[in-house]
Amino acid sequence: MNPSTAFARVLVDELVRGGVADAVVCPGSRSAPVALALHQAELSDRLRLHVRIDERTAAFLALGLAKASGRPVPVLTTSGTATAHLHAAVLEADESGIPLLLLTADRPPELRGTGANQTIDQAGLYGGAVRWATDVGVPEVGREEPQNRYWRSLTARALLVATGALSGDPGPVHLNLALRDPLLPEGHDPRPALPSGVWAGRPADAPWTAAAVGTGPGSMVVSAPAAATRTPGRARRTLVVAGDAPVSLGRSTSVVAAQRGWPVLGEPSSGTWGGTGSVRGAALLLGAVPWAAAHRPDRVVVVGRPTLSRPVAALLAHPDVVVDTVSPHPGWPDAGRGTRRVGGVLPDPGAVLGELDVSGHVTPDGWADEWTTAAQRVGAAVDEVLDASPRLTAARLARDLVAALPAGALLVLGSSNPVRDVDRYAVPRAGLTVLANRGVAGIDGTVSTAIGAALAHQGAGGGPAYALMGDLTFLHDLQGLLLGDGETVPDLTVVVPDNDGGGIFAQLEPGRPEHAAGYRRVFGTPHGRDLVAVARALGWAATAVHDPAQLAGALALGGPRVVVVRGDQHAEADLATRLRDAAHAALA
Repeated sequence: MNPSTAFARVLVDELVRGGVADAVVCPGSRSAPVALALHQAELSDRLRLHVRIDERTAAFLALGLAKASGRPVPVLTTSGTATAHLHAAVLEADESGIPLLLLTADRPPELRGTGANQTIDQAGLYGGAVRWATDVGVPEVGREEPQNRYWRSLTARALLVATGALSGDPGPVHLNLALRDPLLPEGHDPRPALPSGVWAGRPADAPWTAAAVGTGPGSMVVSAPAAATRTPGRARRTLVVAGDAPVSLGRSTSVVAAQRGWPVLGEPSSGTWGGTGSVRGAALLLGAVPWAAAHRPDRVVVVGRPTLSRPVAALLAHPDVVVDTVSPHPGWPDAGRGTRRVGGVLPDPGAVLGELDVSGHVTPDGWADEWTTAAQRVGAAVDEVLDASPRLTAARLARDLVAALPAGALLVLGSSNPVRDVDRYAVPRAGLTVLANRGVAGIDGTVSTAIGAALAHQGAGGGPAYALMGDLTFLHDLQGLLLGDGETVPDLTVVVPDNDGGGIFAQLEPGRPEHAAGYRRVFGTPHGRDLVAVARALGWAATAVHDPAQLAGALALGGPRVVVVRGDQHAEADLATRLRDAAHAALA
């Protein structure tokens, strides 16, 4: 067995031992040994392999798989520019804390800096966006036993770092794999025996290195000066603001908030959405300035990464509001630069939330009820405006889609308007898993993220999957619709409000009239394409929906399917203004 083949088979064996259940591969020659080893593992039913022709699509597919499953997912590329296409997904995984494993094949050292084909400087390519990166030594002849120990310990370390098993801070890890010829194994053995002898791993398929139970830094509390602490014994109005966060953290937050009577302003992907105390239309409530001023909390507990609402950011920056933060990441969100104390999430996020509560403080009677009642009034006003229109506007689509989904469904939300529409207008409900790429909040790779999340969700026994994304987001990742030959097809329905361009830019602050002529050209970016025809050309069933009565029937058809809802950029912007005004009037 040549050195490159030995390395590849040991690497893949240790990945599976460490919990890898899915892997994504892009075609290439330098990565051939690892690609073949992954295919052999698929033939032996040790993992599920996904093949994509576009590295950016592949990386976001891996991101979706890892986001929904919580498991590390490797994505393999050849050398050169292929490695650069992973970077957008790496940035999202970094900010969102997703265990992505980047396997980039590379030339051996003697071919670097020589003008060799498809060669760039790949070591450290992703900079500080990865939790750990290493240039793996070139496999050699004659050092079998020490190399086996090196490769297995290195792979185990990469998985432990990626999953945050010791730090509580999961994220991407980069292994740059320098490989020499020969790259292909001798002979043809599509399903070889597992590595044995000098290439053997631990007995009983155990990983080479595993995290000990109970390890980790435990809960962390950083205290500010004593002057920032409120006087014990007084009633204190506490509010929870929950942004994008791991599901387990969101659920723990809901439990603690319910016990203490704290209202929860949770974004759809926070894990708190639909839990006890979850408030509908939080951005609309806080945007009603007189009401918000009268109900300003004494303290806000921030959980996860809130990014959707300017009124929320303004609340966190208010000088009279004490901010405590719970975050699994060292770079915790601090919108107003005013966090007084920060808590980690190990060993138990619920315990950390309790630790951040100051003994002697009580929640005033009726505090949560005031928020619930106000949310009901705002919701009724919003529903009245939405129901008055015979058209299926993007705002109504967001509300009606969430209401129509079956229990146990997965919903993936695109950035820009869709996630904001769901946040403002939909009724939070339990029984759904809601995911979104909110780390960097780019629109790239959303189709692939949704497909990966759907595959992981349904592979774990979950129900059908749905995605809501804008037309530019959909077009930006069209290649994500191309599924690998013979691979599992997800039950995924992609719902696309088609505004013929970038609808979110219609919400830009008003400019001078002379700018109006350039708006459509540089912001509206109309595409003029029939998205139903585009989806069908890529092999997906597609349906056009024009009014609210048609939506439920289209969703019931099942996936893989694309449902297109035609809209108008400026009409949607006008509707958003009317909805905001109606919400504020309801609280006057």
